[in-house]
Amino acid sequence: MQVVYEDNHIIIVNKAPGEIVQGDKTGDTPLSEIVKQWIKEKYAKPGNVFCGVTHRLDRPVGGLVVFAKTSKALSRMNDLFRNGDVHKTYWAIVKNLPPKEEDTLTHYITTVERNNKSYASATPKEGALKSILKYRVIAHGDNYHLLEIQLITGRKHQIRVQLSAIGCPIKGDLKYGAKRSNPDGSISLQAHNIRFVHPVSKQPIDITAPVPDDALWQALAKNVE
Repeated sequence: MQVVYEDNHIIIVNKAPGEIVQGDKTGDTPLSEIVKQWIKEKYAKPGNVFCGVTHRLDRPVGGLVVFAKTSKALSRMNDLFRNGDVHKTYWAIVKNLPPKEEDTLTHYITTVERNNKSYASATPKEGALKSILKYRVIAHGDNYHLLEIQLITGRKHQIRVQLSAIGCPIKGDLKYGAKRSNPDGSISLQAHNIRFVHPVSKQPIDITAPVPDDALWQALAKNVE
């Protein structure tokens, strides 16, 4: 587990692809429990340790996740997320170059729980949630391109399904149209940067994740304009 920021109220972790943030039906140990154990051991805390989940990342996605160490921080972080005051930037590797160098995408997303998949429509549909993101192409490689993405709304699988809808599925994302999987089962999407005003100290927090230790990620990151 890689801790990239910690104070008395929050802890920010660089999640590895494949880890789950919160417990699910797989029964695998979630990151929230690993963080609890880390805090318990680091500070030799007796009894239960508080670790509140403020948001989630899909299992195959890596990058920054914020946990709350106090109930006060949790309720205030929840407010920040709900009010759109947490600014998250993602990096994604795609094979197909998007139609525009930068654009704002608006779709209406429906999620089917049965197959855990989201579907994007260009026009409003009953039960679909309006979903907006901004992207720009920030680097080119021989066969792949690196996009920087800002989420305006936060829907299930939003980046994955919206990029797929414009013909640019994320590398390794078989569920949304990639031709082949990544060897480690990840998809090439990273929660790269997070910015918000600290819920207790009111200081600006601006954290960037390290670029994944992977040849393609490293090569594209070197080409960032």
